[in-house]
Amino acid sequence: MLEHKFLPWSEKYRPRKLDEIAGQEKIIKTLIAFVKSKNTPNMLFAGPPGVGKTTAAIALAHELYGNNIKGSLLELNASDERGIDVVRGKIKDFARSIALGNVQFKLIFLDEADALTTDAQHALRRTMELYSNVTRFILSCNYSSKIIEPIQSRTAILRFLKLQEKDVKNTLEYIAKNEGLKIDDDAYTAIYYISEGDMRKSINVLQGAAIYSEHITKEITYKISSRAEPKEVREMMELSLAGKFLDAKKKLDALIFNYGLSGEDILLQMYREVDNLFIDEKKKVKIVDKIGEYNFRLVEGANERIQIEALIAQFMIL
Repeated sequence: MLEHKFLPWSEKYRPRKLDEIAGQEKIIKTLIAFVKSKNTPNMLFAGPPGVGKTTAAIALAHELYGNNIKGSLLELNASDERGIDVVRGKIKDFARSIALGNVQFKLIFLDEADALTTDAQHALRRTMELYSNVTRFILSCNYSSKIIEPIQSRTAILRFLKLQEKDVKNTLEYIAKNEGLKIDDDAYTAIYYISEGDMRKSINVLQGAAIYSEHITKEITYKISSRAEPKEVREMMELSLAGKFLDAKKKLDALIFNYGLSGEDILLQMYREVDNLFIDEKKKVKIVDKIGEYNFRLVEGANERIQIEALIAQFMIL
């Protein structure tokens, strides 16, 4: 097994207890109540990536079972094992065995459950019914709409929220203190901009930046993440809206060559900067419509460079 110091920071600093999880106070309070009562319903954890769903499930199991966790928890990733055979085999065999210890049920944690096939979900529904007296299920997913209604009706749905900047900053400050790093205030803002509230991504960005320097600046942060500074993207859009196509094109060239951005990366950052443009609301609506149209063209396989330049030409027409 790898030594602790060689783990990625996102694993090294993963919370081990429920009350250490950041930004999900209401959900954590509910889970702690379940631990105290030594009873839980079947649960569906839904929410964006990197906000603590898997961590909460594992921490809950540790607090419920303590040293008996090995025989009481089955953890599966549905994106790897998502067929009906897994549900009928591995999950069913574990679900019908008797629980050990002073907790009267075992726990099956199915990560990325929205990757399960529809047939597998229907088989899982039946398994949840048959063995509810000895087994509880926790399903984790990014999109609860991809979970069939019969399973949703059999679970308590806990919706995890995108983390706020203060929650991400507090965790990064703790890591920086332990790793001997100095982080500028605008670097914290840059990390949050890049991660969009994803704690795992935030920590990985910080670890990547720490390879360059023990003093983390926003420039290093954007460079390691292959993201342009927001103001540069905004300047390119403002130049094209002002009718300065060649200047906007030069700015686009700089973004591509200096940061190595793909066409889709540039589109996503342009989309995020629409709200910060000082233009009429109706123009913003048209810009979002155009970005959506050109994103579809890229997804369909059109030439990135031609399409992005065509998009800034459209801005000039606006």
